[in-house]
Amino acid sequence: MNVGLRVSSRPATRHHGFLASILDRLAHFVVRSLGLARHDRLVVEEVRGQQLLVMPNVFNPRRMRTGSFFASVVDSGLSNGLSVLDMGTGTGICAIAAARLARRVIAVDINPSAVRCAKANVLIHCLEDKIDVRHGDLFAAVVDERFDLVLFNPPFLYGVPKDDYDRAWRATDVAERFAFGLRAQLSEKGFALLLLSTFGDAAHYLDPVKSAGFQCTPFATRRYFNETVTIYKVAPSVTRPGS
Repeated sequence: MNVGLRVSSRPATRHHGFLASILDRLAHFVVRSLGLARHDRLVVEEVRGQQLLVMPNVFNPRRMRTGSFFASVVDSGLSNGLSVLDMGTGTGICAIAAARLARRVIAVDINPSAVRCAKANVLIHCLEDKIDVRHGDLFAAVVDERFDLVLFNPPFLYGVPKDDYDRAWRATDVAERFAFGLRAQLSEKGFALLLLSTFGDAAHYLDPVKSAGFQCTPFATRRYFNETVTIYKVAPSVTRPGS
């Protein structure tokens, strides 16, 4: 299974400096204040040369950057014939990128608006024979199914989400439930790619994942002026926890 990619030697860490933290929050405040993060209107974005429909109340992968970055890694890193789960699919951008090489892709989101949006984009790109879009909370929609690769761009911030759209940003127990449920969804040599940002607390996800018996190694990193985004490869450890 060849998923090689040049990896930066400086992954995201739990604390990346007081000044950088202030800049993180200032930049996101400016984006929201100027209306650049509007999510109440239908827009068409061009992401990596392709048109992508973004419906109201769905996370915009181009304006928020993480989705388009994740898709670029998936596109360049996948080998042929894998079964892929794109969890928290949003517009379906990563599922669409994965479908070019994957045997099958299941895209899941808890936000009904995101499910409708992803289905529309799958149809636009004529990938309905490759991508199955489902509504569900984490692994609930794929019980008893196994995947070679799980993609997850999770909510970075700890807190109770205000609405379905806010679920893309905030959660209270997603990290623990992801860590607890991942092993049962992986094939024999399967692994996950987990995207984390210095805008949130990476340790909030990495600690429970490691406690559940997984190794977390940096897979790809991109630095922006106000944050660093790192994709981690999450693979089962040789020894299970407690053994």
